[in-house]
Amino acid sequence: MTPRIRRLGLSLLTASALTLAAACGGGGGDSATEAGAAPGEKIKLTVDLFGDFGFKPLYEEYKKSHPDIEIVENVTQFNDHHNNLVKRLATNSGAGDVTAVEVGYISTFTAQPAKFTDLKQFGLDKRQADYLDWKWQQGLSKDGAQVLGLGTDVGGLAMCYRKDLFEKAGLPSERDKVAALWPTWEEYIATGKKFTAANVAGAKFVDSPGEIFRAMVNQAPVGLYDAQDQIIVDSNPDVKKAWDLSNQLTQEGLTAKLAAFSPPWNTGFAKGSFATIICPAWMTGFIQEQAQDASGKWDIAAVPGGSGNSGGSHLMVPKQSKHPKEAAELIDFLTSKENQAKVFKEEGTFPSIPELYDDPEIQNFTKPFFGDAPIGKIYSDAAKALKPQHLGPKEADVRVAIGNGLGRVEQGKQTPDQAWAQVLEDVKKIK
Repeated sequence: MTPRIRRLGLSLLTASALTLAAACGGGGGDSATEAGAAPGEKIKLTVDLFGDFGFKPLYEEYKKSHPDIEIVENVTQFNDHHNNLVKRLATNSGAGDVTAVEVGYISTFTAQPAKFTDLKQFGLDKRQADYLDWKWQQGLSKDGAQVLGLGTDVGGLAMCYRKDLFEKAGLPSERDKVAALWPTWEEYIATGKKFTAANVAGAKFVDSPGEIFRAMVNQAPVGLYDAQDQIIVDSNPDVKKAWDLSNQLTQEGLTAKLAAFSPPWNTGFAKGSFATIICPAWMTGFIQEQAQDASGKWDIAAVPGGSGNSGGSHLMVPKQSKHPKEAAELIDFLTSKENQAKVFKEEGTFPSIPELYDDPEIQNFTKPFFGDAPIGKIYSDAAKALKPQHLGPKEADVRVAIGNGLGRVEQGKQTPDQAWAQVLEDVKKIK
């Protein structure tokens, strides 16, 4: 996995769930075991992340006004990062002063308020007015009494596509006309059939069904959990519909069978192995990194169904930090309106502060790599259309079980019905 990958998709497709037995490669803050800085010594803050959040220039800026602060960034792979955090909270040792938590895991950790610092004690409840309401709520303890994390970004959805491959297939390539091809997911599949019938050499319509499933479920009013934190995979018709349509992609031969974030998937971008991919804002930076020779060939259109969210993170301070005040101040800085705007323009991660969505600097932001697509407007519109969905305490684990089932179908190991039956059994074991 490359450093920039950090906004999920992985938890749906990986074969390993979140476990305490996971390997602990990297991460872990030295400052968590310090007794505190002596007079005149710098305070070292360790920031644990699961990829490149685009913070390095911000650290340098922060240190100019805080010469007493040293910042050490630890980066590990997505699963390792969250597995490590679970273990370090359980042992009360080794967590950084600041740690990132992805949205698929946020409910797991906000359900443990005693393990994290209440940022309200350092005045960060003042930031509530900055945020999308649902994004703010995600960072609170279950009773709403404690502020446990501040949001960095949201993953409003679009669809990235290869203009050149669409043209070879005889399909429209202008973004408005492309969006008109697929107002619904059923019509997206119908477009995929037309693409496949054109026999474009070396290219399939979509990378794999996993992120398609995730996008469809995220668009539903209710997802994998109900408001009482009960898993409803077996009874929510929107989940079953997403399952059936995702597997239809496989059965119609529309997928390249490239699991997200795998080395072959990375290579697939460079080779043009697929024509479309679910594209939250953070994905644009990754496409640019992996398909460096494809500038001008990619473009961005609206996603079927009109909106949705995939990914986004919060920054939290584990209770074991010896420098919670300084850590909270750093979080306040990293998540400020100005800095969320900077990171978006550099890395593609879209702000979770709605005041920015109508800012001309955001609205008018384009990227030559994507044919000067109006990225700022596309993702602003997507963010404004987002409807919050309740996330359960084992959200990521449930997604793993479903993702594994989709993978078994794609690999020809099970029929969709067989895989669904096993998914339901696997989900019952998640407590």
